Formats: sequence, structure tokens, C-alpha cells
Amino acid sequence: MVRRRTIASKLALNHLHLHVKNVNRAQRFYESYFRFREHMRHGDILFLRNKSGFDLALVSDQKPSSFPDWFHFGFRLPGPRAVRKLQKRMSSEGVPVDELEDYGEYVSFRCTDPDGYSIEIYCS
Repeated sequence: MVRRRTIASKLALNHLHLHVKNVNRAQRFYESYFRFREHMRHGDILFLRNKSGFDLALVSDQKPSSFPDWFHFGFRLPGPRAVRKLQKRMSSEGVPVDELEDYGEYVSFRCTDPDGYSIEIYCS
């Protein structure tokens, strides 16, 4: 019997493309709080990459389009302690953060990046 693998089993979300007012400011934010590092530049696009191989593409745009209020993207941390620690750090460093939602093993909060994008940080 021949085993068939579907294309879907090989797919993984691997990048996010954001327009930002200041690429250097956005780079510092994502490197500082989410462990991205500069991977490469291609024209006016800066590609940051994390250890999981996820790429964040940043492009300068003085008037980036806004997303609906409900739109956000998220970062999963390994456990509740890591989420609490990052929320405390971001808050103390002046990053706009929401109150921590703490349900014991599930902890989350949202913050806003320098361009107003909503980010959820959670563990599961």
C-alpha cells in the first residue's frame, strides 16, 4: 500500500507582512520583545526571522492601512510564568498593554506595537 501525504500536511504559516511608519523602530520592538533578528533586506523590505523560522516582513509606509478593531496576531509562550513576566516587562517599559487574563494554566494579554497593531501573547 502506498502512503499518500497531502499538501495540507506540509503547509505551515510562515510569515507576516506589515506596513510600518518607521522600520527601525518596529525592528527594535520585535527584536526586543519577540526575539526576532534581522534576516535580510530585499529592496525596501526588512525581513526579520525568529528561531522557529517565522518571517516578519516590515515595509516603510507613512500611512499604513488600519485593520479592523478585532484583528490581531499572536505569540505563544511556553507557559504562564513566561506570559506574566513579559507582560510585566512590557508594562514597565511603557508598551501599551491590557490587563492580564489569568486562568491558571491559560494566561494571556494584549499589547500594541509602535504602529498600533494589536498583539496577543498567550500560553497553551
